[in-house]
Amino acid sequence: MIKDLPTPATLTADRLERFNDDADVNAIAEAATAAILDGGGFGWVKPPKISVLEQYFRGVPLVPERELIIGRMDGVIYGAAQLVLPSRNNEAQAFAATVLQNFVAPYARGHGLAHLILQRVEERARVLNCQVLNLDVRATQTAAIALYEDCGFIRWGTHPAYARVKGALVQGHFYYKRLHK
Repeated sequence: MIKDLPTPATLTADRLERFNDDADVNAIAEAATAAILDGGGFGWVKPPKISVLEQYFRGVPLVPERELIIGRMDGVIYGAAQLVLPSRNNEAQAFAATVLQNFVAPYARGHGLAHLILQRVEERARVLNCQVLNLDVRATQTAAIALYEDCGFIRWGTHPAYARVKGALVQGHFYYKRLHK
């Protein structure tokens, strides 16, 4: 894996409707693996095989209620997040969306990519007329928590047994942000 990336010349985050080449699939799977190993596993504690991650990410854009926002530095994918809309039969919660599996590879952090990805997720949610964004995060992920709180997300609760990591229960925090007043 790449260590200590130089300051990127370009930083972008956009919705990915389909993967055009294997290089992008490989890059997102590698970045996800690094994030999982660093403790930001969005459900995974140990990374699955790269082929499993590649298959997973190839499938995300095919799900009607999911949108994949990818972050690139100098054209290479180093992070992503998913915007998840409620199912069509969920009229009561049709106004809200959820941010899932938000990550940046640890060796690509510190350049603003996580902030840009989250900004694009919010922009896309507004375009889709979502009024609220929800998310949750392990209490041990202090950098992610700082990002969410800096971006105006409000912590509304803590679950004392949110996840089990390396045999121990860890807390998790729940956040929301109103997009339209």
